[in-house]
Amino acid sequence: MEQYFLATQKMEQEVMFPSLLRGVFPQQEGAAPATGGHTDLYERYQLLKAIKPVVEKGLASVTDQSPAGTGTNTDTSSDDDDTMDAQLEERLSHHLAGLQQVLTHLTRDTNAL
Repeated sequence: MEQYFLATQKMEQEVMFPSLLRGVFPQQEGAAPATGGHTDLYERYQLLKAIKPVVEKGLASVTDQSPAGTGTNTDTSSDDDDTMDAQLEERLSHHLAGLQQVLTHLTRDTNAL
């Protein structure tokens, strides 16, 4: 997460005139120049700038929340709790892996700009 914020901050400092990025497409190693439906660097720049506050706000709201549902539904069996905990851990692991993948991609795009 920190790498993404640092890359975004560096991008904002280095890109003095974002409008000059219009019509410039990123070069992929070993690939032909971009065509058709790909976004140019200006669109990526705007997207990355728009995502940054959402990520910051989301991170702040996650750290500010207190655990929900404590002390409720105390009549469930321990087997149900174990199954539910395993499912929650699996879901959390899946979402964290997805978040890591997205942040890695965004950081790479930010560094490319």
